[in-house]
Amino acid sequence: MVLVLALYCVSLSTISDVKDPEARLANDLALAVVRLARQLRTRRAESPVSLTQFSALATLAKEGAMTPGALALRERVRPPSMTRVIASLAEQGLVARSAHPVDGRQIVVSASPAGITLVEAERKASQEWLKAQLLRLDPDERQTLVTATDLMSAMVLEGA
Repeated sequence: MVLVLALYCVSLSTISDVKDPEARLANDLALAVVRLARQLRTRRAESPVSLTQFSALATLAKEGAMTPGALALRERVRPPSMTRVIASLAEQGLVARSAHPVDGRQIVVSASPAGITLVEAERKASQEWLKAQLLRLDPDERQTLVTATDLMSAMVLEGA
């Protein structure tokens, strides 16, 4: 989703936008996100899951069990799409489904031990490259990225 938004923003760039500081920042940020995502994707090797599936699995590994509807909201996809993602992950043994503790009509989905192992392995590969890049920065530059990361995360979570 972020990649699609970033590509859309980059495609909107025109010569006249360069004079508008906010438009330039939006385009530069979108392009930087696309390029960073591309670099991180190359570290995924031959993953058994798509980026969409990985994102859902990583959310479950980090935040714990939740209903498919809650996961769809968190991942900003439609419930039918999340149903397909969950089905694929379940077929691979990466998630487990169980009865909802309160509402018997619903299920909750959680990352299985195999799913958590996959998330950790993929994160480690990406983190090794990214950590090496971060170590090349001085402490002030790293702090700037901490602040920027917090702001971008908030923007995405708020749907801004």
